[in-house]
Amino acid sequence: MQKLGDFKLPHFFNYPPYFTLQPVRDTREKQVQLWKDLILDYCRTQKIFVIGLEEDFALFSNPVIERSLSHEAREAFLSALVSEGRAEWLDKGHRKCLILWHRVQDWADIIFRFVKDNGLEDSVMTVEEIRSGIESRGTELHVIDRTILMRALRVLEQKGKLAIFKGTSADDEGVKFSM
Repeated sequence: MQKLGDFKLPHFFNYPPYFTLQPVRDTREKQVQLWKDLILDYCRTQKIFVIGLEEDFALFSNPVIERSLSHEAREAFLSALVSEGRAEWLDKGHRKCLILWHRVQDWADIIFRFVKDNGLEDSVMTVEEIRSGIESRGTELHVIDRTILMRALRVLEQKGKLAIFKGTSADDEGVKFSM
């Protein structure tokens, strides 16, 4: 089985037709599903949050079989993720895509468990501490995309589980947990 670093690639990755958008609807639906699952799994394991359509992205080419996805195929697979709420275009030109390998509500649940598991129920942390502090090392929250983190924190804030407060800069933003 082929690997990309420590990531095991699925068998279809070595099958040249999967690097070309399939014209038959049933075949294309299966192709799109396989690519969506692969993109989400790869991004989750590699902690990738943004894919640039114009940039080199390891999954979009296979040098072993000398195949690469066309721009149209890349956009089709990412658009399929967007339509399921598993990604969002970051610009109107569809050049950058924010990958939600966990939905925002799921990230909120992960934060909630993180706070409970670490006994932080009535504590204050900066947003940067949540993303890169000692407590978050080894967790899914470590190096989380700031945009996703802020959205998940707002979900918890709306539920009365925390309060977000602004500092003098983005690095000063803090969170007061009250769970």
